[in-house]
Amino acid sequence: MLPYARFQRILSLRHLSTMASTEGAKVIDGTALSRAVRDDVASRIKSMQAKFPRFQPQLTVIQAGERPDSTTYVRMKSKAATEAGIKFNHIKVPVESTADEIVDLVTKLNNDERTSGVLVQLPLGDHIGAHGERQVTEAISPEKDVDGFHAYNIGHLSSRAADPLFSPCTPAGVIRLLESTGVPLSGLNAVVLGRSDIVGSPVASLLRSKDATVTQCHSRSKNIEEIVKGADVVVAAIGKPEFVKGSWIKPGAIVIDVGINYIPDASKKSGQRLVGDVEYASAAAVASYITPVPGGVGPMTVALLMENTLTAATRQWEQARVRKLKPLKLDLLENVPSDIEIAMAQTPKPVARLAEEIGILPDELESYGKYKAKVTLDVLDRLKHRKDGKYIVVAGITPTPLGEGKSTTTIGLAQAIGAVLGRPAFACVRQPSQGPTFGIKGGAAGGGYSQVIPMDEFNLHLTGDIHAVTAANNLLAAALDARMFHEETQSDKALYSRLVPSKKGKREFAPLMFKRLKKLGIDKTNPNDLTEEEINRFARLDVDKDTITWNRVLDTNDRFLRKITVGQAATEKGHERSTGFDIAVASEIMAILALTTGLQDMQTRLGAMVVATSKRGDPVTADDIGVSGALAVLMKDAIKPNLMQTLEGTPVFVHAGPFANIAHGNSSILADQVALKLAGTEEGDGPERVGYVLTEGGFGADMGMEKFCNIKCRTSGLKPDATVIVATTRALKMHGGGPEVSPGKPLADTYTMEDLVTLKEGCKNLVKHIQNSKKFGVKVIVAINQFASDTDAELALVREESLAGGADAAVVSNHWAKGGEGARDLAEAVVNVCEGESEFKFLYDVERPIEEKMEIIAKEIYGADGIELSELARTQVETYTRQGYSNLPICVAKTQYSFSHDPKLKNVPTGFTIPIRAVRLSAGAGFLYPILGDMQTMPGLGTRPGFWEVGLDPESGRVVGLF
Repeated sequence: MLPYARFQRILSLRHLSTMASTEGAKVIDGTALSRAVRDDVASRIKSMQAKFPRFQPQLTVIQAGERPDSTTYVRMKSKAATEAGIKFNHIKVPVESTADEIVDLVTKLNNDERTSGVLVQLPLGDHIGAHGERQVTEAISPEKDVDGFHAYNIGHLSSRAADPLFSPCTPAGVIRLLESTGVPLSGLNAVVLGRSDIVGSPVASLLRSKDATVTQCHSRSKNIEEIVKGADVVVAAIGKPEFVKGSWIKPGAIVIDVGINYIPDASKKSGQRLVGDVEYASAAAVASYITPVPGGVGPMTVALLMENTLTAATRQWEQARVRKLKPLKLDLLENVPSDIEIAMAQTPKPVARLAEEIGILPDELESYGKYKAKVTLDVLDRLKHRKDGKYIVVAGITPTPLGEGKSTTTIGLAQAIGAVLGRPAFACVRQPSQGPTFGIKGGAAGGGYSQVIPMDEFNLHLTGDIHAVTAANNLLAAALDARMFHEETQSDKALYSRLVPSKKGKREFAPLMFKRLKKLGIDKTNPNDLTEEEINRFARLDVDKDTITWNRVLDTNDRFLRKITVGQAATEKGHERSTGFDIAVASEIMAILALTTGLQDMQTRLGAMVVATSKRGDPVTADDIGVSGALAVLMKDAIKPNLMQTLEGTPVFVHAGPFANIAHGNSSILADQVALKLAGTEEGDGPERVGYVLTEGGFGADMGMEKFCNIKCRTSGLKPDATVIVATTRALKMHGGGPEVSPGKPLADTYTMEDLVTLKEGCKNLVKHIQNSKKFGVKVIVAINQFASDTDAELALVREESLAGGADAAVVSNHWAKGGEGARDLAEAVVNVCEGESEFKFLYDVERPIEEKMEIIAKEIYGADGIELSELARTQVETYTRQGYSNLPICVAKTQYSFSHDPKLKNVPTGFTIPIRAVRLSAGAGFLYPILGDMQTMPGLGTRPGFWEVGLDPESGRVVGLF
């Protein structure tokens, strides 16, 4: 409600004369007062839009049927809204619409952030009684109840201990008219005629809030005339024409007439005229102030509806900008328990609550249980106007087989920025494969007090994305083998007849077939028009079995599936071939999931996947086999990023999981895009409102970070602001000449005792990663992941060497033991370093020849003298160039344990040449991947896999033993 002082100031500034003298009473000019209110609303909207151009109040009115009076009222509101700068949305529904149907519509409007206020024009029809109307008005969110009729607002209006979000417009207009007289209401005797929920009762409550002494009369009240005679203020809202006579009015009283009644009048063209509940002429002769009908309360009702709409829009705008994330408290123990114990001890917040806190709408969330959900891509369209938040890739030095805590650092840093510094922060990580989870490495949820939870759900099935990849991959494999079988056992005519069958006497090409026809240069749409030669080329893929690159996949480490023979059953008539299985996350479909930018893009990429070469030398694609549409259907839900949370209740997007040694090793572009928009800023926001997105690049910066920059960012168009390089004294000592580090074996004393000499030598590896990162134009922050055995001198040395090597900041972080608070200094460094705009650049131009691009990576990133292609690799490069794939970026498949191709070459090796054994094509994902050495795409299980420890607690049913 507009404060009285501001209201009077508006009138004074506009020099409005709201009182017109008669012989007795002064007329309270509601039209002039309402104009002042509406002008003020328009002015305030323009002022907000000058600062925030996207600020736009919107009033939505729902009208059932075409009642003339309702249509007139809606038209009045529409005109007032347009004049004030409020967008007006008029929704008409059939007159027979049920209450439940209108409630469904209201619920959608409640969740529509574009809608500031919702008003349902009553009545809704004879079939919807008072109960139904109340059901509808109660469905309106109190925050959007600009009419002020919701029980929440009415209840708060009646309470001295609370204020409503909105007061009903007509009652509020009555008070505004009374205040315009300048007569203090405190202590006056006020009589309200009428007890409706819309006018009478709210007016009485508002008068009581002004310290008036209120008597409320109604149809059953006795001696109304005598009661009115004692009133200093009379508000008539009883719905009876000219019910109150001038003889009832106390001399000098203020009269507010809310009535709208039509009485016969032969002198009028319409045959009737409008009067109020008060006999105006006789009352005006006695009263000190009086409102006319029309021109009194009516205009104020509409004006205050506009003001309520602006209030709602302003409140919603401000609430959307308020940081609503409520961190979860950590119960830190000095002796840090196991990862699974810490994860199980923390109760996550419901994912729906987390989504609301970070600005995801209910319709954009698809829950999978209580603590995880998928987020629809609609959020990208809704927030496309926002400027992206800061974009940071978290990489690492060349790791030991134990890992250096890159995932833990990503999560700890997100907790520090989000829960400790109170800035929007999102972690984007890959979904772990169940192969390593049950193998040696274990899960990938982080560790200690910096984890994604629920940890067991994160590390196992999650929402089934990897299963979808598996199903799609194996459908394509099955389709390929089946197609080869049918081609080898049928004539051209029989094959074509089965591919393009006659249905009810008519033959038609399937939609996907037109792609193949176009590829073959056949410009025909009628299957009967193809020549025998065209039928042969169309129906026969003529796959060269020796060129097949498509394997089946399974999300389990199974060494005995690395090479298998298929087609051994008698039904396959001797059509055998050797093939194999890959781990599911090595599938090109997983890489596509990580690199796609939308549904249509994903289907196009799936169709472009090359599975083999024909005997004619042409690439055979999933589109050629006719399966790309089915693959897209299998992947339609997997494309949506998964929302989870950290131990401290900050958001984490978990999406896609390509390996970093045999693929590009980054989580999805879509997850990053969603996070960047949620962390983004509106036009007019200051830099203090910007959020941060931490996305993880697998293994060392020479792998995950290089591929992030050259492949992922090239596809997405996103520009990183900085890279965080995670380093540990353990890995640096290993590179400095320390003994071998192996899983399951005790660490040598070098790693648990101070050794500055070995450590300093190993820092050369860190410096090389810093220098590599700088080649992409990004700022570098070194995160020194502290271990319990690290000494102050060792940590100081790593910091000094980092800064001397070109890092913009180097900070010791103890997030494993202390959670977000342990990474506070690191978080502050990231915030400070990321100020300003990104100067990101690519390492190479994709239009350069394939061999040249591979050589640039080998020399610039790995420090090699050059590359050496095998005869096979050279032939493949020539083939891909001839087929038109030479302009793709390079995704090197190599060991993660060295800058080189040889895992034994530690630190910063020099004087070596990179041998390229083979070059493979991922046409759908959009890259070429040279293979260095013997890279396994299906891991095996060791003697003592991690699954030995995994089980269920029989009492609680909880997972135990994951790490």
